[in-house]
Amino acid sequence: MSIIEQRIYTLKPEYGPADYFTLYDKEARQLQVETLKGFVGYFSSEVGTLNAVISLWSYPDFETRQQRRAALSKEPRWQAFLTQVRPMLQNMENRLLTPAPFSPIQ
Repeated sequence: MSIIEQRIYTLKPEYGPADYFTLYDKEARQLQVETLKGFVGYFSSEVGTLNAVISLWSYPDFETRQQRRAALSKEPRWQAFLTQVRPMLQNMENRLLTPAPFSPIQ
């Protein structure tokens, strides 16, 4: 069974998704994709909570997720990115989702 991790970051009003995506793409995207694997996508919200960016990551199981996220958190380049991005964030949400048997994402 796989799990999907959904992370939602609501940005402070003085920042927009383009600001976040520019910083992320320049400083962290390659490292995060290589370390976590299972990159499904990054998105911005158009309806509902606005000024939010959403990422989806796929893992084969919870233990693998824990191992990969621990490895990422030890990376100095990731820590440097967090120092830059945290001032942009107003709220953070995290969900672990399990797909229904008929879901195209398994």
